[in-house]
Amino acid sequence: MRFLKTLFVLAVLVAAAGAAALWWEAKNFAASGPSTADTKVFVRPGMGLGVIANILEGRGVVDNALLFRAGVMRRDAATKLKAGEYVFPVQASMAKILDMLVHHEIVQHRITIAEGLTTDMVVSLVNTHPDLEGAVSEVPPEGSLLPETYLFELGTTREQILRDMHAAQEKLLAELWPKRKMGLPYTTQQEALTLASIVEKETGIAAERPRIAAVFVNRLRTPMRLESDPTIIYGLTKGVPLGRGLRQSELERPNPYSTYQIDGLPPTPIANPGRDAIAAVLDPPDTKELYFVADGSGGHAFAETYADHQRNVANWRRIEQTDGQ
Repeated sequence: MRFLKTLFVLAVLVAAAGAAALWWEAKNFAASGPSTADTKVFVRPGMGLGVIANILEGRGVVDNALLFRAGVMRRDAATKLKAGEYVFPVQASMAKILDMLVHHEIVQHRITIAEGLTTDMVVSLVNTHPDLEGAVSEVPPEGSLLPETYLFELGTTREQILRDMHAAQEKLLAELWPKRKMGLPYTTQQEALTLASIVEKETGIAAERPRIAAVFVNRLRTPMRLESDPTIIYGLTKGVPLGRGLRQSELERPNPYSTYQIDGLPPTPIANPGRDAIAAVLDPPDTKELYFVADGSGGHAFAETYADHQRNVANWRRIEQTDGQ
């Protein structure tokens, strides 16, 4: 009987010790960490728990690598840690660090692509971004990338971010193309992108894009030539701004992109159009307008007749002369 009592007491003591150990471990796992500043740590793919724990201790993010390992294993999370670039906040507890590693709360880098850039310009931005990796083996087709701000994690390649831009455009077209207005004078997504790129280059004012799209749609239906200056520039320089007005010789020079010389649309887009321009050419308003010209305010004056357009042009010429004095 005395032996059984002794065993019982030992069992109680062991249980009490185990409970105390668990309480101590939980308390320390949730306690504030030793770091005195936000600390950046890059966890590379393939790193195991032991390596990660040692790095965290070496960077002063945790006090004890063994305790961190034990805590992670007790929570059955050793295989749930994700690679990436992390910034652990000052005095982050081991529990907080584990939560970030499991939920992949990584640093998000970004690249912003402005609307209306050519693909060569986009690739140049991608190539010079310091947080992207690798080389671009092939420049994507003109007009195939969606201008936006893209978030990415460290280790993303330049080709991957370009694929993301193309996928974003395809997703947008998949959403908008089935809802397009019936009877448009173009039947393929590529033709719509080509017109959208012209609309994009004609105005930087989002509210004007549907109206300008309607003018071009009306011209295509007439049919009239689009007579868009940006198409000439693309044929001359592949979209690099001239920094001056077009010369008469450039208007007359043979140019497969010049919509002063060709009927209909140019052979490819002349830039990468944004969401607003793509939406505008797929659902333009119903108007009878066939002309537009700068109005001096940054926008354009629109007209249905050539006579009204000539008056708008004369007004713009007066504004130009006044500004030049």
